[in-house]
Amino acid sequence: MARSRGAGRLAPPAWLTAGMRPAPAPVPWAAVLRASVALSAPLAAGLALDRPAYGALVSMGALSGVIGDTADAYRMRVLNIAVPQLFGAVGVTLGTLVFGYGWAAVAVLTCVALVSGMISSIGAVASVSGLLLLLNAVVGAGLPMPDPWWTAPLLLALGGLVVLALTLLGWPLRRAAPERAAVAATYRAVADLYEAAGTSAYDEKRQAVTAALNHAYDLVLARRARQHGRAPAPVRLLARLNVVVPLVEAAPAAHLRARVVGPLSPAVPAAVRDLADAVEEGRADVPEPDLPAPERPSEKAVDHALRHAAGVVRETDPERHDVDDRLGRPAALRVRIRRNTRAVLLSGASWRYGLRLALCIGLAQALVSLVAVPRSYWVALTVTFVMKPDFGSVFSRAVLRAFGTALGLLLAALVLAEVPRGWWDVPVMMVLAALIPAFSAKGYAFQTAAITPVILLLSDVLNHQGFGLVLPRLYDSLIGCGIALVAGYLLWPESWRTRIGDRLADAVSDTADYVARSFSPDGDAGPHARLRARRALYRDLSTVRSEFQRALTEPPPTGPRAAWWPLVVAVERIADATTAARIRIDHGAPAPAPEEAAEVERELRELAAGLRTDDTLAEVRTELPGDENGVLEPLRQEVRAARAIAGPDLR
Repeated sequence: MARSRGAGRLAPPAWLTAGMRPAPAPVPWAAVLRASVALSAPLAAGLALDRPAYGALVSMGALSGVIGDTADAYRMRVLNIAVPQLFGAVGVTLGTLVFGYGWAAVAVLTCVALVSGMISSIGAVASVSGLLLLLNAVVGAGLPMPDPWWTAPLLLALGGLVVLALTLLGWPLRRAAPERAAVAATYRAVADLYEAAGTSAYDEKRQAVTAALNHAYDLVLARRARQHGRAPAPVRLLARLNVVVPLVEAAPAAHLRARVVGPLSPAVPAAVRDLADAVEEGRADVPEPDLPAPERPSEKAVDHALRHAAGVVRETDPERHDVDDRLGRPAALRVRIRRNTRAVLLSGASWRYGLRLALCIGLAQALVSLVAVPRSYWVALTVTFVMKPDFGSVFSRAVLRAFGTALGLLLAALVLAEVPRGWWDVPVMMVLAALIPAFSAKGYAFQTAAITPVILLLSDVLNHQGFGLVLPRLYDSLIGCGIALVAGYLLWPESWRTRIGDRLADAVSDTADYVARSFSPDGDAGPHARLRARRALYRDLSTVRSEFQRALTEPPPTGPRAAWWPLVVAVERIADATTAARIRIDHGAPAPAPEEAAEVERELRELAAGLRTDDTLAEVRTELPGDENGVLEPLRQEVRAARAIAGPDLR
């Protein structure tokens, strides 16, 4: 037994190994096939034309397209692949122009890194664009490119277009299928939620519903933003998505009812799944739900929401419904460009991240300019991936990058040592490229392990170093990870002193606002405003949850703050209890006295204030007076539970 305890003490901490466990994600077979064809076909064409270097550059561009092809909807995939390719072409052009110029290359790449880091805060497409801008600039400045200067950017862009063309092959047959699938997934998530009502699995299913709704609204609203006028198909799909919201709102009341009375009738989740099938298949032939007669207010809420959803799914004329966008339709493109430009230029966080990235790239390039490092681009390349123009955990990415690179180099060593150069590169690339989307779904370390041998094989086609690439690349990777950890992490206190407490305090304050809005005298006058507030609150809580999950991969002092996790769950339950109370009132339950709601709101605001001022959670015993049989009693219980979470026990 003593030996077992000692082994436990010698085991690495959880925050260090969290990202090294493969995620239980399915293999995206379509993406696997696309990657295999997109990266191997250019190599074959280059060999056939006796231009292997040209083929390698096209494959490098295809690799960028494969990495950026992460969206579901076809229109978003066009943006995710095409726009970053333009930035990548600019990057390789700048890198090519300063190739071999020493300190001029250092200055140019440092400026490129500053711009790359700053634009990363705009969104997902901008993040990938910033990555390719810097990545291709580093490659252009570190590898000799064919003349004239425009050849490399043209070939890299051609590789991205190959991936885009393969991606769009299914568009004529599956034009709106991803959006329909996303909306149908929200219905199925709601069905799972109703099945879990009254059980311990309810919280997990509710989080899945929030994620599904966020994803569906992102896809559907992005599609509507590019539609001229009120096209019937998108409007109809949005109407079907909007009626999920009342079903979600009725779920907390059903959960409370199930805890007291027992499980819901199986007919409820079955009816929701029938609606999901109809939405995904684009059908309108949905029968009237066969539900038991409702008696309690919560049962009436579920019955009303489900019958209303069925009516909307059956409806073929979306104009008959008041189809609003709940969270607001995206602004015009020029307005968003103006807003994003202003936000990037005036944001302190944007400047800080850009400076962090610029400092790391500048140090990497200065180091390889002062010290003779063969094929020195790999150091800055490693820094680029670790400091990926995106906000996240630099520490965990550095550790995972080193781990993944070591695994990838083992595979690359076998390939470079045993496989003859030439036409054998094509079948080898087919296999290695297929691993990229398959491994990317498992986690960052596994993605790195898959990308590393591909980049080394393409580099070998360009510079013919063979097995001699392996060990120098390992040293370069470790140097790059070290630069990122020191100059991009340790020198910036905001990196290792997380703002979890502040962000959670903001969410608690927003919850207090939601309570005030839900039970205010004029609350019935603005149901849509209440719906938007609730959706925004759950989206914020989802962001806080993601921040906590990121903190689990950070070393102290950031990591221990993740012990506040139970309070995140408690705040989500408070939001659920508020919604349940409002739904019960809307379906016949007596409304609470104004002072009862005001007391709950006051407790939440005190909790938010305490989170902003204290570094540890402090247990607070609170008495919330009110009718024990009233509609607010479950809400008061959740607030008491949140206030009673003790910090010392969680450290």
